Amino acid sequence: MALARRKPTRAVRVGTAQIGGGAPIAVQSMAATKTQDIPATTRQVQLIHAAGADVIRIACDSKKDVEALGEIRARLKDSIAPNLSVDLQENYRLSEIVAPHVDKIRYNPGHLWHHEREKSIRDKVAYIAEIASKHDIALRVGVNCGSVDPEKTAKFGDDDVGAMVESALEHAQILDDLGFTRFVVSLKDSDWRKVVEGNRRFSAQRPDVPLHLGVTEAGMPPDGIIKTRIAFEQLISEGIGDTIRVSLTLPFEDKGQEVTVGRELIADIEAGRFRSVPANFGEGLNIISCPSCSRVENEAFIELAQDMKEMTKYAQAYQVTIAIMGCRVNGPGETDDADIGLWCGPLGVNLKHGEEIVGHFPYDRVLDEARVLLDRVIEERGLATARS
Repeated sequence: MALARRKPTRAVRVGTAQIGGGAPIAVQSMAATKTQDIPATTRQVQLIHAAGADVIRIACDSKKDVEALGEIRARLKDSIAPNLSVDLQENYRLSEIVAPHVDKIRYNPGHLWHHEREKSIRDKVAYIAEIASKHDIALRVGVNCGSVDPEKTAKFGDDDVGAMVESALEHAQILDDLGFTRFVVSLKDSDWRKVVEGNRRFSAQRPDVPLHLGVTEAGMPPDGIIKTRIAFEQLISEGIGDTIRVSLTLPFEDKGQEVTVGRELIADIEAGRFRSVPANFGEGLNIISCPSCSRVENEAFIELAQDMKEMTKYAQAYQVTIAIMGCRVNGPGETDDADIGLWCGPLGVNLKHGEEIVGHFPYDRVLDEARVLLDRVIEERGLATARS
């Protein structure tokens, strides 16, 4: 199968890397350790860099995180010079103090909508763009289906991909109008089908804008790799995509695997090595889990995700979605759409049935409670419970 020629997107420089403009597809990953744990995060960046990442992202949710990031950058200065991106999440005003330490800032339009509601979206974007220009850094407009602003969600109803695409188009136009063109856009979801559709629709209208591809909360290997591969095979083979991230739930020491897998996927696609997908792939039990990142509030989340995968094997045939989220930023919203949600906090786990909170349980008890809830969900749908 011949690959389509890459879309002729504009070139966006991120430190020493180039995204778009005909450059090779850049591979990214994200530090999993808590940013304020300076030794651990420094080591994490070194591991990911050694795996071959072109850009490494770190989350900053507070001034203390920014101070830690500054120290991490200083420690890395004499050994390696990684291209660092920062994920601001809700506090866009941190951009002013974080910009001197990074090569790119990622902001989420949905989170930006909620913060300082008395100000217009354009004014908030202008603030970020001005700081990016001043410090000679790039931006990523990172749109997630699960956190699109309420106005667009209401406008598009069940077409959540449409809401995501309109949000991305709106912010791309705002940045263009401000004269800031050094930006990349991402449109992500845990459903690879929505990732493919969203990126196709955006690319058709804005073929000039470089796209960052990824299936967010893809889950654990091998399922998370398979979901990501399907999306990447379809998009990259059509010439869509300038940088990628494979988001996997992994132990902290193994985060470099995201980069290794990403490079393997690109190499396979470019060589025409496409994998066949079983007709029933995606049917039955679907476990969504976020990539282990620095916002994870308890490392027990990773082991819990692995234990859930093992415990639920008896229910593989049932069309049930389970979401396991490791932080308060994505936990509440991302679990609302699942049949069963586990939103993990520092000391315990919020177990949910859709939007309903079933209870808050210690990590060593929640697995049993989740099994009871899973059996209940199966029975509610008129299916026999297949206990092992």
